[in-house]
Amino acid sequence: MSDIQSEIQTDSAVPDTSAIRFSDFGLSADILRALSDQGYVNPTPIQAQAIPIVLQGRDVMGAAQTGTGKTAGFSLPIIQLLLAHANTSASPARHPVRALILTPTRELADQVADNVKAYSRHTALRSTVVFGGIDMAPQTAALRAGVEIVIATPGRLLDHVQQKTLNLSQTQILVMDEADRMLDMGFLPDLQRIINLLPTERQNLMFSATFSGEIKKLASSFLKNPVTIEVARSNATADNVTQTMYRVDDGTKPDAVSHIIRERNLKQVIVFSNTKIGASKLARHLENEGVKASAIHGDKTQNERMAALEAFKQGEIEVLVATDVAARGLDIAELPCVINFDLPYNAEDYVHRIGRTGRAGASGDAISLYSEKDERLLVDIEKMIKHKFVRAELTGFVPKPAFERPARREGAERNGERRDRGDRSETRGSSSERSTHHTRSAYTSTPISRKEKIDPWFLKPYEPTVPTDAANGAASNAPQAGASIKPPKHKLAALLGGAPKR
Repeated sequence: MSDIQSEIQTDSAVPDTSAIRFSDFGLSADILRALSDQGYVNPTPIQAQAIPIVLQGRDVMGAAQTGTGKTAGFSLPIIQLLLAHANTSASPARHPVRALILTPTRELADQVADNVKAYSRHTALRSTVVFGGIDMAPQTAALRAGVEIVIATPGRLLDHVQQKTLNLSQTQILVMDEADRMLDMGFLPDLQRIINLLPTERQNLMFSATFSGEIKKLASSFLKNPVTIEVARSNATADNVTQTMYRVDDGTKPDAVSHIIRERNLKQVIVFSNTKIGASKLARHLENEGVKASAIHGDKTQNERMAALEAFKQGEIEVLVATDVAARGLDIAELPCVINFDLPYNAEDYVHRIGRTGRAGASGDAISLYSEKDERLLVDIEKMIKHKFVRAELTGFVPKPAFERPARREGAERNGERRDRGDRSETRGSSSERSTHHTRSAYTSTPISRKEKIDPWFLKPYEPTVPTDAANGAASNAPQAGASIKPPKHKLAALLGGAPKR
């Protein structure tokens, strides 16, 4: 294997592809029919440059912003190259795995699989997707029936290899989609194991929005004389996405997100959080504010994540709070806005995040919130994308006082819900103050006296008990009013088991 030798690069100038049509690439009538079903006529710049190179059988490194059509850039020529092996035989042996597409996340794998299925719908080629988090049985059944194209996450793919339900000995094409994210997620050992399972002679394709030094090092180890295609400057952001930076205090970020959603009347927005706990807390906060929100992250089951994503696409959920891993590969048509609740620790993730909006040439907004402690992360992003942000103030936003509680949920009183409205953080007073027996109202902090509830008997002066009758000196049999009745004293020996002998 050798280093990158050939290169096609257009820097920040995006070529005009309005005069190019998919029919100019020599694609089969079945593929063109499928593209027509999708309403596709003209390719995007990455597609226009990648498809002819892949059809030549060359290795490719393709770099373009997220949302510019990289999936079709490699899947369309793969389907065209495999049409020579397409057949309608029922025998699994006639349908070996000939193309393997690796993705870092389940969501991206599912998205790529949908695209491949749509583009090959009028052909006899078979495809399937395998990823973790769900039952392996249906995946095993599909693999054993025979498929030419497999879309997979690395871990689940190796599970099937170990159980001998997948054979890669006849694979002719390997695709690594979002390879930088796979390295970030620690998949490098799995990728090396998978590469060792493949035939030496094969075509290798790498597509991603960003190419770090680690990615280029990995590419040089297994790509052979690759052609590097960059339709825009490496690590650049899309020009049709408006990027805004608002400085807010760290503790007021949840309220700032609510304010932005209300002021802009956003009905479909993805909010990015760096942590799973943070995503869940923010989703709950938005729900309490009356915003339909749901969180997706690694602790959610695959069914929960897919259900939330589907509800978001259908408009049943207005805000999807996601971590980077869960959001990678999400393709929402005409998504108007994304919000960075946290600035990403990895500057390259910023490009992927804002690439969720402004897809396929549409315009979009990318709003980021940052506090004083995030300044270093912001500078790293500016250095990577070579763009200086204007720090703006969020106009009209008045943070809630720290002690203010969210509004009571509707129906709480009907359900008998009890809440402590007192100020639990109040500093306790002295012992004399604590002995006044005051309580606080549920609606005010003014002390309320309880003197009207004190029995007057307790206010009488102390009267000692008179042991004898003052008139005749005899012992009194009836206790006087206010005197306490004391039990007779017993000898200690009687209490311990009997009086001593006399």
